Amino acid sequence: MTKQTLQLLDELFNIHSFEQDSPIPAEVFSASVFFIAKTYEELSVVVPNTVALTSQEVESDWRALEVLGPLGFSLTGIMSQISGVLAAQQISIFAISTFDTDYILIKQDKVQLAINALRTDGYMVIQP
Repeated sequence: MTKQTLQLLDELFNIHSFEQDSPIPAEVFSASVFFIAKTYEELSVVVPNTVALTSQEVESDWRALEVLGPLGFSLTGIMSQISGVLAAQQISIFAISTFDTDYILIKQDKVQLAINALRTDGYMVIQP
């Protein structure tokens, strides 16, 4: 399989956790980029750190690598291969998928290590 190209986004992100029945804060919808996931147990919201939210819990200082796409639904193993490279370096990720592509969030203090590992494994990583 050909290695994908990834692009590091400029923003720092926060990952917020809310009670499952919480309303989605209005500020989320005016953010330049955001991700919302709701399950039977929780509501998770990922927004740039410039968006101030009051949540039950927050994880700060994440950077996002976008897998440049669009990626077809017939492609397999993309996240598995990328996360495997990062896991080998003990780098935790928060993965997000959209209709067209995938995003891998990595703590800010591990970004350069992640980029180096991905490049060593043959990925092209574009930095701002």
